[in-house]
Amino acid sequence: MTKRGWHTRGYLPHFDAERFQFVTIHLADSLPQTILTKFEQERAHGKLEHFYDREFQIKIEAYLDKGIGNCYLGFPKIAEIVVRSLRMYDGVRYDLRSWVIVPNHGHILLKPLPGFSLSSIIKGIKGNTANQANTLLGRKGKFWHPDYFDRYIRDQEHFNKTVRYIENNPVKAGLVLRPEEWRFSSAYVA
Repeated sequence: MTKRGWHTRGYLPHFDAERFQFVTIHLADSLPQTILTKFEQERAHGKLEHFYDREFQIKIEAYLDKGIGNCYLGFPKIAEIVVRSLRMYDGVRYDLRSWVIVPNHGHILLKPLPGFSLSSIIKGIKGNTANQANTLLGRKGKFWHPDYFDRYIRDQEHFNKTVRYIENNPVKAGLVLRPEEWRFSSAYVA
């Protein structure tokens, strides 16, 4: 059974519907609890209106773009595992429109298809890729952060801005000069 509307798994609130969603997933060590605690303290002191509002999302994404942590997604074989997983269920469980995998996180723009919830889709992507990546790396333990950030797409303008944001993420992070140069992105041109 698919969850619809607002729900939480005890971490972040999520909105699940058959509409396009902008999702950010990140590695377990890319966003330390100390940073989340710092942002929570800022919220408590009125520097952030809501803990999960757009301003919070911007702060998180800016922090992720610094490339903190082991950055396992920066290893081409690991990034390829995630790309294959994203493409595997495109048109089956979801409609995938834009995506990028950078060294410590990924952004995905997708719409769940009937019968599939966003949470089950993300759980499948993360579970499958974590097992393969840990095996390849010869390690055990958490690979992905247990939750994800999602934002539903309101209209065509928001959709277009989101695609631009996703495709320009490697440029913003200083990894390439043009979006089409980043191999692990829907913008890539061989």
